[in-house]
Amino acid sequence: MSTAVDSGSDWRRLHSRTVLVTALVTAGVAVGAAVPVTVALSGRLGYAAAVGWALAGSALLVCCAAAGDYVRWRRTRYRLGAERVDLHSGLLLAKRRSLARERIRSVDLTAHPLLRILGLVSVRIGTGEQTGGDSTLELDPVARAEGERLRRELLDRAVPEAPGTHRDGELATLDPRWLRYAPISFAAPVLGGTAAGGLLQISEWVGAQAEVIHWIADRFQDTPLAWAIVVMVAVALVAGVIGALGLWIEMWWNYRLEREPGGTLRVRRGLFTSRSLSVEERRLRGVDLVEPLGVRLAGAARVDAIATGLTKDEERNADHNTLLPAVPRALADSIAAEVLREPVTPTGAPLTAHPRAARGRRLRRALSVALAPVLLQAALGLLLTPVLLWTALACAVVGVPAAVLLGLDAYRSLGHTLSGGYLVTRSGSVRRSTAALQRSGVIGWTVKQSWFQRRAGLLSVTATTAAGGGAYTAHDTDASEGLLFAADAVPGLLEPFLEHG
Repeated sequence: MSTAVDSGSDWRRLHSRTVLVTALVTAGVAVGAAVPVTVALSGRLGYAAAVGWALAGSALLVCCAAAGDYVRWRRTRYRLGAERVDLHSGLLLAKRRSLARERIRSVDLTAHPLLRILGLVSVRIGTGEQTGGDSTLELDPVARAEGERLRRELLDRAVPEAPGTHRDGELATLDPRWLRYAPISFAAPVLGGTAAGGLLQISEWVGAQAEVIHWIADRFQDTPLAWAIVVMVAVALVAGVIGALGLWIEMWWNYRLEREPGGTLRVRRGLFTSRSLSVEERRLRGVDLVEPLGVRLAGAARVDAIATGLTKDEERNADHNTLLPAVPRALADSIAAEVLREPVTPTGAPLTAHPRAARGRRLRRALSVALAPVLLQAALGLLLTPVLLWTALACAVVGVPAAVLLGLDAYRSLGHTLSGGYLVTRSGSVRRSTAALQRSGVIGWTVKQSWFQRRAGLLSVTATTAAGGGAYTAHDTDASEGLLFAADAVPGLLEPFLEHG
């Protein structure tokens, strides 16, 4: 039995193996903490006594955690009724929470390796309302079969036949060749720097940081400083690439995107920790084609869903609404069209170019960011040491051309258009985003024009919506073109304000 059912009612308990899961997880944490504790105590108490105290403390910690989780299991019940899902929990402070079934928008299943071994999943049921924890119920854990049953019953609603001839069932599955895009993401240098910092931190914990630094210095004793820096950066990047590959495999292995008969898009993925994320098509308002710089240079993009009813937790989780990882751009366009049930994806529509004045604004911003550290180092160099003058020169030689290239690229990335039932906006260089938003999903417009924009004849128009990020902007458009774009996108919404102005 995956859950215990109270006699004479339809209340169910979480799976009893939750106590075992808690005990095993706590034991792992205790063992990890016991090692440095044993080392620290052995100098005072002796090795045998230190091991004994560490084992006793670990056993006490595991017992307390297991006892606490047993109480939680005994005091937690849930019920799937005809109209509501109820969850009762708590001992001293009893909690009674309930969600209306008609308002439920997502049922996501997650299982880390230990849960997978034991045949369990954690179920997160959400309404998508911006009310924090009151909009979600979490059942942690239940049997996998029970989690699948809950997901089917709560999301399998009768929906009208959607227009178009796009297929149900499997839309995309993992292609191992997509792995080549993992090393060119921003994760690689970040993970490389983290690995280097982690090595120094761990060596400090065990009291060997000086030895590690001396060992590295000995390796480069006869190497010029510049080459030593290049080699260390290259080693860190190699470590980052390996880490990025491992992270991608963990996140996206076993990936599958499906359209289910009840009108739900389901993403399943994960090597060790399995994840099942669902997006109802009736709350889908468009897609966002995201192209980080490295991925874009390789001709690839990922597809995110623009959907209504995102909880705060989902907004913080960058990959929660990712329908497709970085794949070749043509495939990304094809899957986006399938998701939207359109013959051609609106994210591929020709865009209206923005005025040349917008290019000047992007160049000035980019150069300001590049020159700020140069000027600061130059000023400090005049006051403190001439070495900073040379570092300022190096930053200028590298940063100024890079800033010009990024500024020009940011200008080329600007664009907007109307494509059928969608308005499309594109912007960004380091992270270029092409958002296709249903025109029916626009609930308002925000028009901004700074003093500098007014002098250049530019303005920015922002479509506000309850979906996705909540706002999608056409930056630095021609003033008249931007207003016409907004008025044509949603007729009748902006005209009264234009006439009044």
